[in-house]
Amino acid sequence: MQFLLVFAVALMAGTVGGVVGTGSSIILMPVLVLAYGPLAAVPIMAIAALLGNIGRVIAWRRELAWRSAGAYCITAVPCAALGVHTLLSVPAGLIESVLGVFFLSMVFVRRWLARHEWKLRDVHLLLLGAPMGFLTGFVVSTGPLTIPIFTAAGLERGALLGTESLGSVAVYAAKIVAFQGFGALPWSVGLSGLLAGSAMMAGSFIGRHVVLRIAPSAFRLLIDALMVLSGLTLLWAAAR
Repeated sequence: MQFLLVFAVALMAGTVGGVVGTGSSIILMPVLVLAYGPLAAVPIMAIAALLGNIGRVIAWRRELAWRSAGAYCITAVPCAALGVHTLLSVPAGLIESVLGVFFLSMVFVRRWLARHEWKLRDVHLLLLGAPMGFLTGFVVSTGPLTIPIFTAAGLERGALLGTESLGSVAVYAAKIVAFQGFGALPWSVGLSGLLAGSAMMAGSFIGRHVVLRIAPSAFRLLIDALMVLSGLTLLWAAAR
């Protein structure tokens, strides 16, 4: 039943991520924390997110902005490994609390970025890759931040979804290598990640078919609601 629950939630998470480019980790992470504990949940989520992002890259492969993704990855990839090292050095209860506060804060940060309408070039993506990579290594996902960043770089719809996912593939691959290097990726964790990731990859292709059918404003409200729900769930898990 645990595997079926994770698979079902991961499929839903992958579909939402396939439509709006973010939200997968927000939906799935609380379930993984409750099912496997916070220390195992983070590498499981990294593997699942890697496969989910690969699915979006394949789905939008003809619209990728390779140069923008490359500029972002130059600094994001090494800083993601540093974020993993920081994550593994703090107590488990603190991890849940930090994740909960992070998701709640993203509601306000995302709205601030959208309101100020940033216009970014590749050099800005290069500079922003470092803090985004570190945060992704430490707090599971920064999709609510990276989507507005790539939007501000002039990308829309398929180009936005595919290019942001391409950058995330490199960052999550670095996270997985770091988890393996630090001895935090036993075979059972890897298997659970592959299970969740296969469902998320399938959801990415489902999401492609509905990406133009739902109003963007409705999905922005959905993501805000998911971040609040997930943040409160993680804070509740930390307080148990």
